[in-house]
Amino acid sequence: MARSSRSNDWGFPRWREYGASREATQVRLCDRHGCEEPGNCPAPKSPNSPERWYFCQTHAAEYNRGWNYFEGLDAEEAAAREQAERRDASGYEQSRYQSWAGSGDGSRSRDEMRALEVLELETDATFDDIRLAWRRMAKSNHPDVRPGDKDAAKRFQAIQAAYEVLRTAEERRTWKPA
Repeated sequence: MARSSRSNDWGFPRWREYGASREATQVRLCDRHGCEEPGNCPAPKSPNSPERWYFCQTHAAEYNRGWNYFEGLDAEEAAAREQAERRDASGYEQSRYQSWAGSGDGSRSRDEMRALEVLELETDATFDDIRLAWRRMAKSNHPDVRPGDKDAAKRFQAIQAAYEVLRTAEERRTWKPA
């Protein structure tokens, strides 16, 4: 029998999305015995193993509640493994959060430290101190107060940039989900 050349996609609008085929799509089922739901949530079979279980969302949540990455290790080995795994790029997310790149007590980044120098403040200045110093320096170096003074205009721009850096850092530190 000749192959049918007729398509279900005649006319406008198309009844299927572009690139859809008529063949059946293969669905991976949940690896939990007796579950018929699609298994689209990967879960590790063991630490440092590329093999994965594929569970439905319900069974993945159940598996994750009982998962202990450091099972079978004493505290010393667990700490050593945690330290070794923080050496890759995933550890940088924590360091960005803690902003360890600057001097001082480690709570401010290098950019924040430079901004504090511009505003002539100490490293332990609170945000209220920062706001007061910014207002004082911005008022004294504003181009409307000192018209024609190019040095004052540059200082004013530096003061504004420093305040923006410190304000966004403070917002990032104090942000809480709604």
